[in-house]
Amino acid sequence: MMFPHGFEGQGPEHSSARLERFLQLCAEHNMQICNPTTPAQIFHLLRRQAIRPMRRPLVIMSPKWILRHKLATSSLEDLSEGEFNNVIDDASVDPALAKRVILCSGKVYYHLLEERDSRGITDIAIIRLEQLYPFPDTELDAILDSYNNLQSAVWCQEEPMNQGAWYSSQHHMRSAFNRIDPKLYLTYAGRPGSAAPASGYMSVHLDEQKKFIDEALTFNN
Repeated sequence: MMFPHGFEGQGPEHSSARLERFLQLCAEHNMQICNPTTPAQIFHLLRRQAIRPMRRPLVIMSPKWILRHKLATSSLEDLSEGEFNNVIDDASVDPALAKRVILCSGKVYYHLLEERDSRGITDIAIIRLEQLYPFPDTELDAILDSYNNLQSAVWCQEEPMNQGAWYSSQHHMRSAFNRIDPKLYLTYAGRPGSAAPASGYMSVHLDEQKKFIDEALTFNN
């Protein structure tokens, strides 16, 4: 099942596939919840679903916004080689220099990436969770092992706090950071809790987005 998951500031019916409700249904490896961010990732995800012997329902969050984004591209080699990555590391940041890691999932990655690069920030890494359930503990641990100088860890999502992946997945993420450094405490950067999945006003939507993106990227040593 592929669901549009927008959060583009329009009406509620355009905004949310209700990711949080699917995650609440997950237990005992009964389904897969994924939020791919590149053409190669969606190709390999569908290919994996077709050829793997394990038959489980696959739920895909698929924002249409990514289809139009200039950074959301893949090479022919990306499509013809490789496999679906449950977690994608930040290849543009030296792990030894990173002082903060931002975990995120879905199209908010591109908002974070563009703003980070525009500010010239080089010590904040952005790691994408492409599969939210089953949670990729092993893959995330392997990536985080190379970040030896972290001082801060953040989960950033575009959904309100009571929606999205935060409530269902935060214990997995906290455990991952605790395994590499018990002093690291995962914080939240995103919209406050809301009864509706969208504000309905573009100006309010953009103001909220600017605020939580800035919160995620503002790090005082």
